[in-house]
Amino acid sequence: MPPQQSNGVVTRLRELCRAELEGFEEVMAYGMPVYERDGVGEIAFASQKQYVSFHLMRTDVRDAFAEALAGHDTGKGCLRFRKPESIDFDLVRDLLRATAARPGPIC
Repeated sequence: MPPQQSNGVVTRLRELCRAELEGFEEVMAYGMPVYERDGVGEIAFASQKQYVSFHLMRTDVRDAFAEALAGHDTGKGCLRFRKPESIDFDLVRDLLRATAARPGPIC
Protein backbone atom coordinates (compact mmCIF):
# COMPACT_ATOMS: atom_id res chain seq x y z
CA MET A 1 0.00 0.00 0.00
CA PRO A 2 1.53 3.34 -0.96
CA PRO A 3 2.51 5.43 2.10
CA GLN A 4 0.20 8.34 1.21
CA GLN A 5 -2.86 6.06 1.01
CA SER A 6 -1.88 4.32 4.21
CA ASN A 7 -1.44 7.60 6.12
CA GLY A 8 -4.86 8.89 5.03
CA VAL A 9 -6.60 5.68 6.04
CA VAL A 10 -4.82 5.54 9.40
CA THR A 11 -5.74 9.17 10.07
CA ARG A 12 -9.38 8.50 9.21
CA LEU A 13 -9.48 5.38 11.44
CA ARG A 14 -7.95 7.34 14.31
CA GLU A 15 -10.46 10.17 13.92
CA LEU A 16 -13.32 7.67 13.85
CA CYS A 17 -12.03 5.87 16.97
CA ARG A 18 -11.58 9.13 18.86
CA ALA A 19 -15.10 10.26 17.90
CA GLU A 20 -16.90 7.00 18.73
CA LEU A 21 -14.95 5.65 21.72
CA GLU A 22 -15.88 8.24 24.31
CA GLY A 23 -14.34 7.46 27.68
CA PHE A 24 -11.58 5.31 26.16
CA GLU A 25 -7.92 6.18 26.51
CA GLU A 26 -5.74 6.18 23.39
CA VAL A 27 -2.34 4.60 24.08
CA MET A 28 0.45 3.17 21.98
CA ALA A 29 1.13 -0.55 22.39
CA TYR A 30 2.91 -2.96 20.09
CA GLY A 31 3.61 -0.03 17.76
CA MET A 32 -0.03 0.83 17.13
CA PRO A 33 -2.79 2.96 18.63
CA VAL A 34 -4.86 1.00 21.13
CA TYR A 35 -8.10 2.18 22.72
CA GLU A 36 -8.46 1.08 26.33
CA ARG A 37 -11.33 1.17 28.75
CA ASP A 38 -10.32 0.73 32.39
CA GLY A 39 -6.81 -0.26 31.29
CA VAL A 40 -7.99 -3.02 28.93
CA GLY A 41 -7.43 -2.72 25.17
CA GLU A 42 -10.59 -3.26 23.15
CA ILE A 43 -9.75 -1.71 19.76
CA ALA A 44 -6.48 -1.21 17.85
CA PHE A 45 -5.36 -0.73 14.28
CA ALA A 46 -2.15 -0.75 12.28
CA SER A 47 -0.89 -0.20 8.78
CA GLN A 48 0.99 -3.30 7.68
CA LYS A 49 2.98 -3.69 4.48
CA GLN A 50 0.18 -5.50 2.62
CA TYR A 51 -2.93 -4.36 4.49
CA VAL A 52 -4.49 -2.26 7.23
CA SER A 53 -5.48 -4.33 10.25
CA PHE A 54 -8.35 -3.39 12.55
CA HIS A 55 -8.23 -5.30 15.84
CA LEU A 56 -11.58 -5.88 17.49
CA MET A 57 -10.80 -7.65 20.73
CA ARG A 58 -14.38 -7.99 21.96
CA THR A 59 -15.76 -11.46 21.27
CA ASP A 60 -19.36 -10.40 21.94
CA VAL A 61 -19.20 -7.63 19.33
CA ARG A 62 -17.58 -9.95 16.77
CA ASP A 63 -20.30 -12.53 17.40
CA ALA A 64 -23.06 -9.92 17.08
CA PHE A 65 -21.61 -8.75 13.74
CA ALA A 66 -20.79 -12.22 12.37
CA GLU A 67 -23.09 -11.79 9.38
CA ALA A 68 -21.73 -8.33 8.52
CA LEU A 69 -18.14 -9.60 8.86
CA ALA A 70 -18.75 -12.65 6.65
CA GLY A 71 -16.85 -12.30 3.41
CA HIS A 72 -14.24 -10.01 4.94
CA ASP A 73 -10.65 -11.11 5.54
CA THR A 74 -10.67 -11.85 9.25
CA GLY A 75 -8.55 -13.59 11.83
CA LYS A 76 -8.99 -14.07 15.55
CA GLY A 77 -9.81 -10.53 16.64
CA CYS A 78 -8.53 -8.97 13.40
CA LEU A 79 -10.16 -7.54 10.31
CA ARG A 80 -7.75 -7.01 7.40
CA PHE A 81 -8.28 -4.58 4.55
CA ARG A 82 -5.90 -5.21 1.64
CA LYS A 83 -6.85 -2.02 -0.25
CA PRO A 84 -7.64 1.36 1.30
CA GLU A 85 -10.73 1.73 -0.87
CA SER A 86 -12.06 -1.57 0.47
CA ILE A 87 -12.39 -0.27 4.04
CA ASP A 88 -16.03 -0.17 5.00
CA PHE A 89 -15.93 2.82 7.34
CA ASP A 90 -19.66 2.44 8.08
CA LEU A 91 -19.04 -1.10 9.35
CA VAL A 92 -16.03 0.09 11.36
CA ARG A 93 -18.15 2.87 12.90
CA ASP A 94 -20.88 0.35 13.80
CA LEU A 95 -18.28 -1.94 15.42
CA LEU A 96 -16.88 1.00 17.40
CA ARG A 97 -20.33 2.06 18.58
CA ALA A 98 -21.17 -1.48 19.68
CA THR A 99 -17.85 -1.69 21.54
CA ALA A 100 -18.41 1.66 23.26
CA ALA A 101 -21.97 0.82 24.31
CA ARG A 102 -20.87 -1.45 27.17
CA PRO A 103 -17.91 -3.48 28.44
CA GLY A 104 -17.61 -7.10 27.37
CA PRO A 105 -15.31 -10.11 27.11
CA ILE A 106 -11.90 -9.71 25.48
CA CYS A 107 -10.42 -12.49 23.35
